[in-house]
Amino acid sequence: MILRLAYGSLIARALTVGMTILAIALSVALFLGVEKVRTGAKASFADTISGTDLIVGARSGSVQLLLYSVFRIGNATNNLTWESYQDIAARREVDWIVPISLGDSHRQFRVMGTTTEFFDRYKYRSGQSLAVRDGVLMDDLFDTVIGADVATTLGYQIGDPIVVAHGLASFSEHADQPFRVSGILEKTGTPVDRTVIVSLEAIEAIHVDWRGGAQIPGQSTPADVIRQMDLQPQAITAALVGVNSRLQVFGLQRSINEYPEEPLLAILPGVALQELWRIVGIAETALLAVSAMVVVTALIGMMATIFSSLNERRREMAIFRAMGARPRVILGLLVLEATLMAAIGAVLGLGLLYLGLFIGQPMIDSAFGLWLPIEAPTLRELWVLLGVIGAGAIVSLVPALRAYRMSLADGMTVRI
Repeated sequence: MILRLAYGSLIARALTVGMTILAIALSVALFLGVEKVRTGAKASFADTISGTDLIVGARSGSVQLLLYSVFRIGNATNNLTWESYQDIAARREVDWIVPISLGDSHRQFRVMGTTTEFFDRYKYRSGQSLAVRDGVLMDDLFDTVIGADVATTLGYQIGDPIVVAHGLASFSEHADQPFRVSGILEKTGTPVDRTVIVSLEAIEAIHVDWRGGAQIPGQSTPADVIRQMDLQPQAITAALVGVNSRLQVFGLQRSINEYPEEPLLAILPGVALQELWRIVGIAETALLAVSAMVVVTALIGMMATIFSSLNERRREMAIFRAMGARPRVILGLLVLEATLMAAIGAVLGLGLLYLGLFIGQPMIDSAFGLWLPIEAPTLRELWVLLGVIGAGAIVSLVPALRAYRMSLADGMTVRI
């Protein structure tokens, strides 16, 4: 009986109730959307590099090594000598190893020297491989493959020339040895999108005529002569390592960290990523707090709507009382109406979330490389929905108690 009364009351005030439900739905969709983005961003962050067991570089800090080798942020304190790299590569535990050489830039984008094996070994998003969108991988000494963001920001196409600058934010350019764009990678949502990739030998080639960070005055070796040189590097910045068995990871890590020839550091990418996330993850707490305040605002708006309707419903409440309805029935009616509005708003908000995911998922993935999976609601999300419904019932108690205390005579009195 009371459920039918509540339903009829909501239908009679369809416009006001509809706007309140819409406000709750939008706030729930925003809150759950922020939660989806938060978990998606955390998963994407953790999947920036996968399939790599160790990252090796000069001894520094684990986060610092991760930042410059994977995220291209900052610089190495020192380099890893080529002899040490070869010693590590020759160890029986090592299945594969990919060198990385950093230090130069192109219009604020980092330039990375490596081998073509990098494109096979670097994995992201739980094992997904790099893919070439246009062109091919490096085939010539002065070929380069660029990330999707580099191509989009600078408007590069296959065949365009690229001049690499010496160091970061430097005005000294290797103008005598320009590169040619041979390939453009698919968007990945990782630092690879913002990287200009060249061969390890190319890094040595552009520095043939350089000493001490400056070009030797009046010296410019022709490209044909450089091609005939031995361009094996003397040192690299870091190396990505894969082992034959996961059981060998910690033993190899300890051996590298105790390497007697020079101070080296080997880190587990997953552990370092978690450590880095604890540093930068405070933003997720702020996002959740803001979206939670939006939900609270919507619920307070519902309470204000019920309050404002009490004056219009004075006579309705008085009639109910005159027909024998007890005060607790009036209280229960208002609480039930609010609970129904909160429940409908919560379910509608969930529907808006999945509609938004269905429409925006490919666009978000293409633009930001952020993958938001369309999955069944998690237990945490279901608890959020139940929490919104429960909170709706609780905030409605304030106007409901006021209606509970309203006397029969108050409802029958005509106010001028």
